[in-house]
Amino acid sequence: MKRILLLAAMAGISPLLHAKPAVPTIEQLAAFPALSSLSLSPDGKHIAGLRANGEERVIVVWDTNALEKAPTQIGAGRMKFQSVQFIKDGLLAVTLWQPYDLRTDRLNKTFISKFLITDIEGKEWKEPISPPRATSRNEELEQALSNASVLDTLPNDPDHILVVNGSGSNSGDVYKVNLRSFTSQRIQKTEERVAGYLTDLNSELRARLRQDVDGTGAYISTEFRNPATNAWEEHFRSYVKDRDISQVVGFADDPNIAFVQSNVGRDKTLIYEYDISARKQKEVLFEHKFFNAGSVYINRYKGVDGVPFGALLGVGYSGPRANEIEWTHPALKGLQQGVRQALGIQASELTLVDPATGQHATTQADAGKSVRVTDYSKDMKTFLLTVSGPATAPEYYLFNNGKLGLLAKSYPQIDSAALGTTKLVYYKARDGLDIPAFLTTPNTELCGAGPWKAVVHPHGGPWGRDGMDFDGSMWVPLMASRCMAVLRPQFRGSADWSRKLWMAGDAEWGQKMQDDKDDGAKWMIDQKIAQPGHIAMFGFSYGGYSAFAASVRPNGLYKCAIAGAGVSDIKKIWARFYTNPFFRQAQAKTVDGLNPLDKAGEMKIPLMVYHGDRDRTVPIEQSEWFVAKAKSSGQPVEYHAIADYAHGPAWTRAIMGDQLRLIDDYLTKGCGGGGL
Repeated sequence: MKRILLLAAMAGISPLLHAKPAVPTIEQLAAFPALSSLSLSPDGKHIAGLRANGEERVIVVWDTNALEKAPTQIGAGRMKFQSVQFIKDGLLAVTLWQPYDLRTDRLNKTFISKFLITDIEGKEWKEPISPPRATSRNEELEQALSNASVLDTLPNDPDHILVVNGSGSNSGDVYKVNLRSFTSQRIQKTEERVAGYLTDLNSELRARLRQDVDGTGAYISTEFRNPATNAWEEHFRSYVKDRDISQVVGFADDPNIAFVQSNVGRDKTLIYEYDISARKQKEVLFEHKFFNAGSVYINRYKGVDGVPFGALLGVGYSGPRANEIEWTHPALKGLQQGVRQALGIQASELTLVDPATGQHATTQADAGKSVRVTDYSKDMKTFLLTVSGPATAPEYYLFNNGKLGLLAKSYPQIDSAALGTTKLVYYKARDGLDIPAFLTTPNTELCGAGPWKAVVHPHGGPWGRDGMDFDGSMWVPLMASRCMAVLRPQFRGSADWSRKLWMAGDAEWGQKMQDDKDDGAKWMIDQKIAQPGHIAMFGFSYGGYSAFAASVRPNGLYKCAIAGAGVSDIKKIWARFYTNPFFRQAQAKTVDGLNPLDKAGEMKIPLMVYHGDRDRTVPIEQSEWFVAKAKSSGQPVEYHAIADYAHGPAWTRAIMGDQLRLIDDYLTKGCGGGGL
């Protein structure tokens, strides 16, 4: 770590001439990241990633010991690259996608993804598993929408991986694939309602989840495979109505010891050791007072000097940055701390509030930039690191041969100073519940002191959440750089903050869930952050539903709203998607409250609606119905159907730009006239 500090001191940073922050253009915000999807080969000798090339992306592969040399470039044909990752030394797993149209009983406009394996020069491309020939148009569509995924890279086997032939949820048949001959052997035929498999450190199938319904209701059972009988045996049963979680997140070097994430009898999840044969809970491995414990990081490589096979490297939890990692192994912990010091990243005081109890605590956290260990070689001597923050798009560093060097910035053309400052805040809902939120305030040099025009920006889901990291959708950077304060409330119904907050949203759509957002707007006014009469609501998916709800609720605080791919009729959306017993009991009963379509003709404020014509998550009709009825309200309503756009991400940079431009133009020029 001393070498890192020495390099930083030798390099130095010359002070820049003072200049007003540059407002990013739509084209800059809509561009592909210059570099993304970085991955390190297990032997540490190569780095792979995706490099932007205008409207396309290419795979680039560097020699880690010769970064001055031009990387190997691999292009795509008609399909476009989505991601790339090393699965073995010299072999890459690549996902590609493209638009797909198929007529069955109706025209299905969607996208399909394909999973292929290639060498680091892109000479040979192979499918790990070839699907059987479709016998009907419906089967053809089902196959097109499904995609194989890697279940286990088998890190100690140079020739094989485990692949699931499902749709990416580890729920199909499991195959052992030979990467030299590309022959495969099915080792597990899946059964109905199996939700996913998990391997132990020896890469044996040991745990799985199953969804089912009994007389009490819908449940998820955790099953372990008995090595003696090869039978799957149920160990836990968690009922959805209770919002209990019990799932295996890893195994110790002793295959009889599993690590289980559980919130049974608790408000938040912890991770404990579980003795499978004795069916007994052992010691608690990790818990956090304010956040859900989520994952474990274990050394899966054998023969690593100083790092035993099965050694615990770190634990993960759903903190302010959503996926926080606390490294426990000295090598990783020391590396992260050394890089923080070398790059001048400093922690600041952060107050946390537990929504379940109202208890407060003060801690130290990286409020701006933070460092994350992204990947590492099996000998733990070569590391990829990512530095990012709310106003800092990911920057990638390589630590190799004792030296730290910058590989690339994902958006070097964007001036981070123009993106404002983001912090975690809490405010009281009208019934006293503590609501977490992420508040982004504009750069005062660019925009002047507050209060500012403001946007309440609810997330999708609603069983989702936001994090205090860079917003790759570019919605928050767009609004902040246009001198708007942005509040992202973690309203009741949001996941990962507490069971109490999560369940408090049940059957409160457009009611208490919406009150939380309105109370956030009031809080911004009280705190002199937002200008009264100059607040908008903008959301996508469930956030789009929230914008529909804001447009029809009386006595609102919003000048206008933007609904992206929103649900307007909660009755019809769930009638279509929640047709099986598990999903009906899992979530349908939680989706109740205000139905915006019923009130569309009484819309109170101007509204802009946009929706992609390839959206298979929320059908475009949901927007069309609302807009048609809202035209009789007397309020101005705009509608934009975006061709070849799904439920995100954008297929082309032009589509990405079109979406951002619609939002930008409406908030700065529209919103009923004159902008927000």
